[in-house]
Amino acid sequence: MIPIKIYVTVLILFLSYSAFSQNGNITGYVLFDNNKPAIGTSIVLENSNIKQETSAGINGEFIFKNIPYGNYTLNIHSLNAKSVTKSILLNTKIKSVNSVLELTNYQDLQEVLVKTKTEKRKIEDDGFAVNVIETEEASVRNIQTNELLNTTVGVKLRQNGGLGSQVEYSLNGLTGSAVSIFIDGIPISIYGSSFSLNSIPPSMIKRIEIYKGVVPGHLADDALGGAINIVLHNSTKTNFSASVSYGSFNTLQTSLNGLYRFEKSGFTVKGSAFHNYSDNDYEVWGGQVKVTGLGGVQTPITARRFNDAYRSTGGMAQIGFTNVKWADQFLIGVTGSNDYKEIQHGAFITIMPYKDRFMESDAILTNLTYQKKSLFTKGLDVNIHGLYGKRNRVVSDTLPWAYSWNGKRAIDYQGNEYQYTWGSQQEKTEYGPIHNYINRNVASVRTGISYALNNSHKVLFNHVFSSIDREDKDEFASATENTYTGSRDLYKNIYSLTYELNAFNNKLKANLFGKHYQQKTVSIDPENQTDNEGNNIIVDEIISSNKKYNGYGFAISYAIIPEVTLLTSAEKAIRLPNETETFGNDGDNVIANPSITPEQSKNYNLGFRFGAFQLKKHEFTLTTNLFTRNIKDRIGLPIERTPDEELILYENQGNGSSKGIEAQLNYSYNNNLELNFNITRLTLKVINRGIEIDVPNTPFFTMNGGLRYSIKNAIQKDSRLNFFYTLYFTDTFSYLPPQGNNTAGNDFFEVPQQIAQDFGLTYNFPNNKLIISFDIKNILDEPLYDNLRVQKPGQAFYLKLNYKIK
Repeated sequence: MIPIKIYVTVLILFLSYSAFSQNGNITGYVLFDNNKPAIGTSIVLENSNIKQETSAGINGEFIFKNIPYGNYTLNIHSLNAKSVTKSILLNTKIKSVNSVLELTNYQDLQEVLVKTKTEKRKIEDDGFAVNVIETEEASVRNIQTNELLNTTVGVKLRQNGGLGSQVEYSLNGLTGSAVSIFIDGIPISIYGSSFSLNSIPPSMIKRIEIYKGVVPGHLADDALGGAINIVLHNSTKTNFSASVSYGSFNTLQTSLNGLYRFEKSGFTVKGSAFHNYSDNDYEVWGGQVKVTGLGGVQTPITARRFNDAYRSTGGMAQIGFTNVKWADQFLIGVTGSNDYKEIQHGAFITIMPYKDRFMESDAILTNLTYQKKSLFTKGLDVNIHGLYGKRNRVVSDTLPWAYSWNGKRAIDYQGNEYQYTWGSQQEKTEYGPIHNYINRNVASVRTGISYALNNSHKVLFNHVFSSIDREDKDEFASATENTYTGSRDLYKNIYSLTYELNAFNNKLKANLFGKHYQQKTVSIDPENQTDNEGNNIIVDEIISSNKKYNGYGFAISYAIIPEVTLLTSAEKAIRLPNETETFGNDGDNVIANPSITPEQSKNYNLGFRFGAFQLKKHEFTLTTNLFTRNIKDRIGLPIERTPDEELILYENQGNGSSKGIEAQLNYSYNNNLELNFNITRLTLKVINRGIEIDVPNTPFFTMNGGLRYSIKNAIQKDSRLNFFYTLYFTDTFSYLPPQGNNTAGNDFFEVPQQIAQDFGLTYNFPNNKLIISFDIKNILDEPLYDNLRVQKPGQAFYLKLNYKIK
């Protein structure tokens, strides 16, 4: 473990590196007149002494650094728009220049010369099985971050209900903690449940990177099945945006984002905030949704969920300096969040729902970010990000009355209302009612250092340290019991070393990496003992473990011809049991399993990308990927379970394998029509009692499709109207394996085939500041299910207003 004080010392040395010169930076954005970023546009800065060229990035941004003061000409060229030439006087440290290009009607050129690649294309060209989601368009719609992920090839969202319910992500069949989630490279688990993908609006996100099976070294973590990296906006341009959305089930979602930068000093103030609320009172039916009447007669009903409300509020504030000589970014700040979630039932929908059982979480974390490219010498890049703070969670279950799905108190055979003898909604006879607190001190530091020897060779070192110091306390326990409440500590260090090769005129890209995993857990439980003299004493029983493993892998891409690229990757991956799997968590109905062991997997990917092929105004891209995962000691829920269980326990299921294929097609026409379609088919097997069976609760065949059509100058000049249509298909899968002689029928074990359809529209007003959107989810009100056949919301309507200043 590298002490945090070393990071602080190194950072102070970095901050002391500064000098003065008559040089400045020229920054700006280039947009088309439809308010879309002019990605890849050629930008040339020149005068009689110098000439420099760059290209607009994924958001249309560009920068020229360390330019001598003086007069310059800025030439902006695009194949899709009229060129622009501007005269510039650089006499300050930062000069901001923004340009709008007028789109032309002659965009059917037979030959296109691509001088640069977007950030999305660069990531997808590195050889990994990776998808990149750009969120700018989705951020103005009534779409959650989770929904964006659910439309991606190879990704399946596993959600136990509506807004705020527990979510897991399946990548090529591997799910749960086998998939690591990051925010800017920091494991999201550090932030806690109150700052999660349930609550973060897409407007805060720049892009989402989804790595399947093989995870690059810069995301140093024990991500066995893959990783999802949420990259937040890091623009240094002054901006502000706000949105408010309201819709079905009394769902309200709001967000604010803003940044102000003082051009002369580089001093920057940055902030964001969000608030979400939903009653989640949607209808459910079938299965165990029944009312028990006189004589124990059970009657199926259609019921509204009555104890499932969700609320989350949070934000982030940072101050510091950006685009100064000693730092590209130096920001310190605080992240705060709080959420409240009512709990309607346990892991399954059971015949006796919960009433007044809830959990509430909060977190307050300080953060520090330091980034600098070409520190001390050209090619040496440094990235440090640290978090430290507290997370708290309380689970409350104190109501003794039994309830039915009609929201009324349950009755017994004689028609009398009755109470649970143990005094709470969840059956925990050994404890009775609970008001259980889980308090955590958390820390995480991510360090990335890279050095480019030249354009062909690059070396990267990355390290992530994280720690959780956890204490549990129950308000309803006696003073004696709380005296004997123990603590749970988890420390994790993961190191990676990467070598990148670029050869044969950028046709070949190779990424070779090794990883070292180290995790230490400490459980301290005080207990009452008698010493040699017969006195009662409290003695700490300490159980600790320190596990170390090594992994390695590679990713290679080769452009056979410019439009056909081979992509292959492999990794020996390790996944260490997380805090919940090891120590348990009452809020998620998980009990502890201290004997659980790490799982390992050998992951392989082989794919091709065909395109982009351009024919006049048409453009096509097709990507494919074959994958296999050979898993040892897979961690998951028990294979054999019953649907009336309230508690869950993670265990090592045994050895298994996942194999499959995925493919995605993208088509666009004249920048007005876009179509995408993807398909994933896989098998996921595990050895159970010596027999190979399909892993239950796993969809094996999914398809998604999306369509967008855009109309310019709709209703008003310089406005834009967009129509969206999305389709989701999930084939039948079993959420429980048939046990013994199946006398209940397949309906008892299976989740039926599902087709969901969404429709939306957005209207951009001429000033490009105000955008209004309307969405219909699940147009045909089809019954939809997910984890353990928990039903999801039906048809829903949402209206959203967005306001932006760029």
